This record gives sequence, structure tokens and C-alpha cells, in this order.
Amino acid sequence: MNRPLFCVFDTALGVCGIAWRESEAKDGPPVLVFLQLPCESEKQTEETIAAGAKAEKARRIPEHIAVIVETVRLHVKGIVQDFSGIAIDLDSLGVFSRQVLAACRDIKAGSTLSYGDVARIIHRPGAARAVGHALARNPVPLIIPCHRVLAANGGMGGFSAPGGVAVKARLLALEGVFLKGGKG
Repeated sequence: MNRPLFCVFDTALGVCGIAWRESEAKDGPPVLVFLQLPCESEKQTEETIAAGAKAEKARRIPEHIAVIVETVRLHVKGIVQDFSGIAIDLDSLGVFSRQVLAACRDIKAGSTLSYGDVARIIHRPGAARAVGHALARNPVPLIIPCHRVLAANGGMGGFSAPGGVAVKARLLALEGVFLKGGKG
């Protein structure tokens, strides 16, 4: 399998990064392997995605990836986008994590589920805590919208991306979801 490539790009949230690998199918589009939400600096975002995706910096960005970058930019600007058609490689994750992420991928913008709801969807009703752990390993937050999963009481729950629950609240607010206390 070929080594992933990455690039970083400016967004309304800050500098994000995206990593992909070429498709194994002849003439197939690149497959997304990692999305890095903004870190403290562009350099830190670059270092984090390079290490997390085991990727090297791309010399050029394929058109298919440029379209995904623009889609991310629009979304975090407040023009809600549908990421469901983006090909993602989750092969490095276990079966449970892939099931959790598949269930989360179906959560539409403006909607939320609880960790327990996701556990029930994948037929593991007692696994709410494990769902949270699987979401913490989501390699493509935003594309697989783990920010749309909340605590059972309607509270924020956790968010392992840089910026933590403040970024989760901002992403939810962009989609019209505002939680108790006026925070998204």
C-alpha cells in the first residue's frame, strides 16, 4: 500500500490538515485517511497530521482532494456540507470502531444522538462508554461527524480534537444545534 500524502489549509477555524492515499483501483479517486482540526499553530497541525497519518507532505494536491478541502472550508464557514460521499480508509481500526463510525456517519447536520443511541444502533446497548472511546479514535472528525454525539443528559460529552468541547460546540452551532446554557 502506498504511503499517505497530506496538505494543510486555512479555514474559518484555523489551519486544518488532510491526508489521503491514492486509490488501489485504477483511475479511482484518492481515499481520505486523516483530517486534522486546527492545532495551536500551522506547524503543530502539520506535525500532528504527518505523525498521525504517517504521511509525507504532498507536492501537489489532486483535484479530488482540493474539492474536499473546499467542502471543509465551506462547512466551517457555516455553509453546511454533506460529507457522506467521501471515500475514507478505516481499515486500521477494529470492527467495533468501524461500526461506531459508520453509525455516526449517518447522523445528519442539525441532528444529534447520544453515545447510548449509537450503541443501540450497532446492537451493543451496554457499550455507550466504548462508543466514546471509539469516537476518540476517529481519524476524520467532521467528515465522520463525531461532534454530533452527545452525553445521555443532552450535555456536550467529550471531544478529543484540539480545542476540545469548545470546538465541538462551535461545530454544532454551525449546524444549528445549541445546547443548554446557550452553548452549541
